[in-house]
Amino acid sequence: MEELDCRFTRENQYFQFRVGAIIVENGCVLLASNANSGCCYSIGGGVHMGETAEDAVLREIYEETGVHYEIDRPVVIHENFFTEKFGKMKGYDFHEVCLYFLMKPRGMQELHSDSCTRFGDKEEMHWIPIEELGNYRAFPSFLAGYLNREHIGIEHIITDERDIT
Repeated sequence: MEELDCRFTRENQYFQFRVGAIIVENGCVLLASNANSGCCYSIGGGVHMGETAEDAVLREIYEETGVHYEIDRPVVIHENFFTEKFGKMKGYDFHEVCLYFLMKPRGMQELHSDSCTRFGDKEEMHWIPIEELGNYRAFPSFLAGYLNREHIGIEHIITDERDIT
C-alpha cells in the first residue's frame, strides 16, 4: 500500500506538513541536492498520514542517507511560504509547516545514500562546513544563522519568500 503524505494542492497552491533533520558532524551540516533543484536543502520529507513526526524524520533520514541516526531533540517549528522556481513544481506557491529535529552526532560522515526525490531525481548528499553555509543557495534559508548561535527550547520561525507582485 502506498503511504500518503500530509499534503494537498488547490490550483497552483501547495500545502505540506514535513519534517527536517539538522545533522551536524565535525563542523559540517548535511544537505541534499538534485539536478533539478538549483539549491541544497535539508534532509527530510513529508509526514505520512497517521505517522508521528519523530517516526517520519527517522524514516526520511534512513531513506535519504542509508544511515540510522537518533533524535537529540525537536528544535524548530518552521512556517515557510515560497514560490517554487525550479523543477516539476515550478510556479507553485507553497505553504509548508516543517518540524526540525536536531540529530545526535555519530562522529563520522559516512553515508550509504541511494536516494531519489518523489519525482525520481537522484539526490546527492553534501557535508557543508557551517562557516561556509552562507555561500550556498541553501534551504531552509534560516539555517546558516541558526547554526551560528546558541539556542534554548524550540524556536518558531516564519519565512516568506513568495513572489509578491
